[in-house]
Amino acid sequence: MLRKRSKYLLGVAFALALVPVGAAAKDKLPPDAFAAATPVPPAPLPGNGSIFQGSYTPLTSGGRAGQVGDIVTIQLVERTAATKSNAAGTQRDGNIGLTPPTTGPLSLFNPSDIAMGGGQQFKGKGDASQSNALSGEVSVTIAAVYPNGTMLVRGEKLLTLNRGDERVQISGIIRAIDIGPDNRILSTRVADANIRYVGKGEIARASQQGWLQRFFSIISPF
Repeated sequence: MLRKRSKYLLGVAFALALVPVGAAAKDKLPPDAFAAATPVPPAPLPGNGSIFQGSYTPLTSGGRAGQVGDIVTIQLVERTAATKSNAAGTQRDGNIGLTPPTTGPLSLFNPSDIAMGGGQQFKGKGDASQSNALSGEVSVTIAAVYPNGTMLVRGEKLLTLNRGDERVQISGIIRAIDIGPDNRILSTRVADANIRYVGKGEIARASQQGWLQRFFSIISPF
């Protein structure tokens, strides 16, 4: 009976340990979520005998990216910081004393027999702080151009090191006016930005809890 119970508990532990893995699988993005976009071939223009057919790049734009498939370099300058603290304290004291008569028929108690006092004190304090920073550069491609002058960009960078893989993925909406002459733009100028920095390998595995330890962390009441 004890052996069957032990097998049952191990089975439950293994099932609960796989819950985060299943949740991560649901968050998995499609394979082409950050795939590079290729230029769209231009549609043939009707011949009307004119020199300019209505589709050309003005000389004032230079080599600035503006078409699907063009490359834009995003400078990662992400830095966030949050701090929160609170404190509370209360204190209350009270004393009650009654002195009975020492003579006469009511002298039943000694003066030291009747006394009452109480006190209460509470102190609480909480602090929380978090900071994140990400710097570097990632070159992405323009995936779509919208009529209002905004563009959808997406791309990724994969680094294979001797101890694991590092992947930086980014996508979002940028404005053509924010692109510099060298086709660079700050990540703070990317709207609806989706920046992902993930890694896998022995270094990433070493910083994670084992499945059995995760199970006991879930069921532990402390």
